[in-house]
Amino acid sequence: MNWLAQTVAVTGVTLRSLSQRLGSSIVAVIGIAGVVIVFTAVLSIAEGFRAAMQGTGDPQTVIVLRAASDTEMTSGFGGEEARLITEAPGIEQSADGVHASPELFVIVGHPLKRSGTDANVPLRGLTPVALKVRPKVRIVEGRMFNPGTNEIVVGRAASQQFQGLTVGSSVRWGASPWTVVGIFDAGGSVAESELWSDARVLQSAYRRGNSYQSVYARLASVDDFQAFKDALRTNPGLQVTASCEPDYYSQQSQVLQTVIRSVGFGIAFLMALGAIFGALNTMYSAVANRTREIATLRALGFGSGPVVVSVLVEAVLLSLVGGIIGGGLAWIAFDGYQTATMNWQSFSQVAFAFKVTPALLANGMLFAVVMGLIGGFFPALRAARLPVVTALREL
Repeated sequence: MNWLAQTVAVTGVTLRSLSQRLGSSIVAVIGIAGVVIVFTAVLSIAEGFRAAMQGTGDPQTVIVLRAASDTEMTSGFGGEEARLITEAPGIEQSADGVHASPELFVIVGHPLKRSGTDANVPLRGLTPVALKVRPKVRIVEGRMFNPGTNEIVVGRAASQQFQGLTVGSSVRWGASPWTVVGIFDAGGSVAESELWSDARVLQSAYRRGNSYQSVYARLASVDDFQAFKDALRTNPGLQVTASCEPDYYSQQSQVLQTVIRSVGFGIAFLMALGAIFGALNTMYSAVANRTREIATLRALGFGSGPVVVSVLVEAVLLSLVGGIIGGGLAWIAFDGYQTATMNWQSFSQVAFAFKVTPALLANGMLFAVVMGLIGGFFPALRAARLPVVTALREL
């Protein structure tokens, strides 16, 4: 009998005897499933945050900040500079004028619904043309604020996360009262975590003079970006940098993604050690219970290779079952789960949904298989090295 036939025969015997080790096998499966659940759940946080940040980006929209600034919080320039930016070539125009919105950005404290404790929420001051710059944004309840008034519109996610941010409600930050007149939808992007008001009113309320922190501009075409950027760079009255939205928000999400992934891999690694020891125990027990069977097969001429493969196949099969169960439970429990976290670039809350992607599930399955292979390797070697004569004498 050749090696392949021996392997198939021994593996078949191994799998048929699984029912005799049902208890220990279930323990191993549960351990691996638990690791996959935690692994997938934690990484789905990073994936959801990344999707929310990058979903904000439109390649036809650019963000202009002060040179050497990487966030709006650290940027700033005067009204004259803002005017020069809005006059740069390549910006889309309509009957409403140039589609460029000088904006400022402040952080206010407001109580969360779930805990009642204050958390940071971004209050953005923008111009009436801002909706032309952001064509995906829709007012889904109420109306847009009237320029020159203490009215605000609230992102859908912010309305869900924070207390008292519904149409018709009044809030106070510092000495200024504000009235919520609308709720807007931004397609699940990070903009939905913001509050919007008139830029001039916000400047006055926070004593910002005629200063801004950014200019959002919508280009007539994505092909106009380089010409627009070059015009800003060569203008002697400006010291600014321009980025298209996808690049800007991708960079914004990198820090938190790195932290979450590092924590996720760390937790999963520690749990994996326990799962591997569980798999080792299960497979050593399986080898011990099959001592007579393995010795008999070896005495009949079966090689050690097929025995090793049969033990590894059992370990991988158990890990695959655990991976499938863990991945399925993680998808059911966490995919789409709404939460909020701190965006350390702006020091404000960002609402997003956990995102369990096919790639995450595939990585979870791969992680499970690796645990199974490690857990089955040493018991497989023991089975292969089992002294045939000694084992038969002990039976």
